[in-house]
Amino acid sequence: MVMRPLYSALGLIAVGLGIVGAFLPIMPTVPFLLLAVYFFARSNPEWEKKILDHPTWGPQVKDWRERRAISRRAKTMAIGAMATGAVFTWYTLGSPWYWISIAILVIAGSWIATRNE
Repeated sequence: MVMRPLYSALGLIAVGLGIVGAFLPIMPTVPFLLLAVYFFARSNPEWEKKILDHPTWGPQVKDWRERRAISRRAKTMAIGAMATGAVFTWYTLGSPWYWISIAILVIAGSWIATRNE
């Protein structure tokens, strides 16, 4: 199948972005892992299973995949990380850059907070 290598490459890129998101407070992790699982399901089921079986990220990916839900703990952690990123941006870059962080916090935080649990 011609698409398998493309899906594998896109899955690896999504995992890479998810790894970056695990260390940067303003960037998400789980949405990129959801993309990776989608691509790996079509190209490499073994890698898909590795993400789903991961002790930290697997349960969050499974919750979203099965119930379209985000746990309360994950919501709190995500919004807290974005708030930390906004404060960090305020201290390091100042105006007008921290307004971008605040806008992301308000928009993404509102979306996260209103998702079903």
